[in-house]
Amino acid sequence: MIIQKYLHDLPAWNAISVEEQERVIGRSKLADIEMPDDVKPVNSHVALNTVTGPDGEEVKIVRANMPFGHPSRGEFGTYYIAYAATPDITELMLANMFIGRPPGNTDRILDFSTAVTGTLFFAPAAEFLEDLPGPPSEAGQAAAEDVSPGNAPAGDGSLGIGSLKG
Repeated sequence: MIIQKYLHDLPAWNAISVEEQERVIGRSKLADIEMPDDVKPVNSHVALNTVTGPDGEEVKIVRANMPFGHPSRGEFGTYYIAYAATPDITELMLANMFIGRPPGNTDRILDFSTAVTGTLFFAPAAEFLEDLPGPPSEAGQAAAEDVSPGNAPAGDGSLGIGSLKG
C-alpha cells in the first residue's frame, strides 16, 4: 500500500483553459472519458500511469484519491492511496511520473501538484496472517536476545560497528 499527499497550485491550474487541463490529465473534465491514444499527449498523467505487462495487457492496481483543503492556510491537495500485490507497479508509475518515460518526458500534472509525503506499507492478506509461524522456542528466543556488540554470530552480515573489541 502506497500513500501520498500532494499539494496543488490551484491558481496556476485555474489559469489554464479546460482544454489544456484535459491534455494535462488525458481525460475529459466533465465526462471523465479517457482521450484516444492518438490524441492523448505522451506526457499526460493517464499516458504515463498506464502500464502494460509482458503480455501487452494493462496492469491494474486499486487506487483512490481524496481531495482535501485547509482554506485558512491556502492549502489544497489530494491524498492518494494505491494497493497492489507488489509495490513494483506503483513504483514504476511514480518513476514514469517523476523521471519520465522516456527519461525527461515527465508527467504534466507535476507542473501543478507537488508530492509532499509518501509512505509504503506492507498490508498482508488475511490468508498470510492466518498461516503465520508459531512463536520462537525459549532457547531460540534467548539466543536472539543476546546480540550485544561483539557477540553477534559469525556471518550475520553486520559490519561490527560499535563493537567493544579492540
